[in-house]
Amino acid sequence: MKRLCLITLAMTFMGVGAFAQVVNSNHGKRFEQLERMLRDPSVYRSASGAPGPQYWQQKADYKIEATLDDENQRLTGAETITYYNNSPDPLEYLWIALDENVRKPDNDSYKFEPSRIRPRMTYDQLDALDGHDNDWGFHIMEVKDAKGADMKYTINQTMMRVDLKSTLKPGSKIELNIKWWYNTTPRAISGARGGHEYFPEDGNYIYTMTGWFPRMAVYSDFQGWNNKQFTGRGEFALTFGDYDVKMTVPADHVVGSTGVLSNAKSVLTSEQQKRWEQAKKELVEPVKIVTLEEAKENEKNKASGTKTWHYKADDVRDFAWTSSRKFVWDAMAVEIEGRSDKPMAMSYYAKEAYGIYERYSTKAVAHTLRTYSRFTIPYPYPVAISVEASNGMEYPMICFNYGRTLPDGTYAESTKYGAIGVIIHEVGHNFFPMIVNSDERQWTWMDEGLNTFMQYLTEQEFDPNYPHRRGPAHKIAPYMALPKTQLEPIMTNSENIIGFGNNQYAKAAAGLNILRETIMGRELFDFAFKEYARRWAFKHPTPDDLFRTLEDASAVDIDWFIKGWYFTIDNVDIAIDDVKWYQLSTKNPEIEYPILKERAKQSQSDLAANRNRAEGRKFYVEEDERLQDFYYSYDQFEVTDAAKAAYQRFDATLSDEERAILGDKANFYEIEFSNVGGLVMPIIIEWTFADGTKEVDRIPAYIWRKNEEKVTKAFMKKKEVVQIKLDPDRETADTDVSNNYFPRVNKPSRFELFKSRGGAARGQSSGSNPMQRAGGR
Repeated sequence: MKRLCLITLAMTFMGVGAFAQVVNSNHGKRFEQLERMLRDPSVYRSASGAPGPQYWQQKADYKIEATLDDENQRLTGAETITYYNNSPDPLEYLWIALDENVRKPDNDSYKFEPSRIRPRMTYDQLDALDGHDNDWGFHIMEVKDAKGADMKYTINQTMMRVDLKSTLKPGSKIELNIKWWYNTTPRAISGARGGHEYFPEDGNYIYTMTGWFPRMAVYSDFQGWNNKQFTGRGEFALTFGDYDVKMTVPADHVVGSTGVLSNAKSVLTSEQQKRWEQAKKELVEPVKIVTLEEAKENEKNKASGTKTWHYKADDVRDFAWTSSRKFVWDAMAVEIEGRSDKPMAMSYYAKEAYGIYERYSTKAVAHTLRTYSRFTIPYPYPVAISVEASNGMEYPMICFNYGRTLPDGTYAESTKYGAIGVIIHEVGHNFFPMIVNSDERQWTWMDEGLNTFMQYLTEQEFDPNYPHRRGPAHKIAPYMALPKTQLEPIMTNSENIIGFGNNQYAKAAAGLNILRETIMGRELFDFAFKEYARRWAFKHPTPDDLFRTLEDASAVDIDWFIKGWYFTIDNVDIAIDDVKWYQLSTKNPEIEYPILKERAKQSQSDLAANRNRAEGRKFYVEEDERLQDFYYSYDQFEVTDAAKAAYQRFDATLSDEERAILGDKANFYEIEFSNVGGLVMPIIIEWTFADGTKEVDRIPAYIWRKNEEKVTKAFMKKKEVVQIKLDPDRETADTDVSNNYFPRVNKPSRFELFKSRGGAARGQSSGSNPMQRAGGR
């Protein structure tokens, strides 16, 4: 092709946001392959991210009998654990988790956080300075083997080591028998995940039994025993097994639980049994097994005696239950693609939550099961339960949520969406980590982050106007822009994180959303994410297995993104530093000379000369004509015959392709970008043209691989550009959008005067309540 001449029309912006001096190489750090940071593959975990040919995991089966003392809020239990050593290692001792011990008076968790004296303090805050004198935590009465002989054990905070008289060899099993009791804690005071809530208006309790029995810790190929202490934040790493559990409770209590009820005829009335059978056929509206009227009657007229509820669950990693005489119970069946039978979606809730939960809870459960199943694996368990208990916590097949109305039955819209959101989130935990069983004690984000991402997808399909708190990339940008002293990498143990929710939930979820929407694309990401769930269902994955599977199943190199997003505290801030505009010279004097003449005139114009002419000044060269030589009247931009002939000779040498480019009157733009935040990301450019139309170019993040601080990219556009904007849909979590524009755009910020309000019980309706002002629902 002939050499075509570019002429610079304008240098419209340059020199803003100078970048810090680069030390040593300016590239290679962020695009180094991730393998150096991951565990080496093994026969247990393959380089592809799949379980290896010799993958193994332990198993623990439980038989438990427990009695709830409603007068003293105490739980007493006896359990038999059958533990199977499927590992290649001989074991000399076993570790058992006693999570309830986190509330014991002498537990270290009370001492971890800094404290100070404030001008105004509550009684509980002052009392805490003098230590704790409660009688919370496990009382272990005995630990015996299958023959009834005492076993030696040592309790260290929330962990109990049981020493074995003989080595537990690979392929063998052992039976332990433990008796225990503990006082359930008032959740509002203790901050515990389980415990009880008292309702003074009717004198009744709602019990949520979580972490309520001694449970086997995980022994795995990648870390041995996970006996890291429970401090109240990093949640649970547990072993799969089968459960056979009997709970003896007051006769008028309704019990919801992990598993399937085995003795419905013994604990339900004949009418309730008929409703249960009807619910199994209902796919549209939940059927009330226990009605509001029956729940209110139970509240008023407390029955004497007890009933024993018998539940069984297979292949679960934990077991939780709830008990109260206040409960309404409803249920419906759910069609799940890939399943011939239909799991049951169910809810338990008191009258205080009736206005929200009766309408939304069970349907939100069903919607969650359908959506998660489509993106991961078909929901494998027989039931999924939502319990309104003024908190938010998850266990296999059952979760505890919040969302109560005001006494008149109305509620704020924020309370409604808050309740739906927490139901979706906690029910979704059935998939992550109850089925895809990651280690929450080590990597909270693999539980909360993956689940928050799936929650976002599920909320999107629930309501097109859903007010998402987490998921969209731009929602995490303010957190990522915080001072570095307030930030930690996602790959940080939960106890060490300041902004826990933003880090482990929101940032981790936003990262997956960016992978799906911006870097990998939906089709490739969805396939790879589904493959990860399929590979690791009912197994113990690590972050390495997730990262490797996403690449293995997509053929997209995302090492640079994983390193930056999950292992560093860099933020995204790509700036436009310089824009240059060029056009091709056509060499046609009839086109080019008028342009050049006007530019020369503008370059020679200045303020003083313009004012002199405006004032009618006489110029010497005009008064004395002898000063006017050839050049006084010469016009270098006159279109002469010679100039036309020269152009015709040039035009005759052009190919059709070259002549087409000249005929399009193309505009050429050279943009210089800087990576201010440090986290590399695709460059997404929105062009706005003079005719009002727009166009988007997407430049892969690999453009930064040879210079991670500054890059320049040239573009050809057939129309003149009037504005350039980076990341128009806010999909990269850019923390400073002020440098995303050319020309710069100044947008005013709005603020409002507000008054702070006192705290309310979690889940109690608060905020704007148009429903109440309108006089009802």
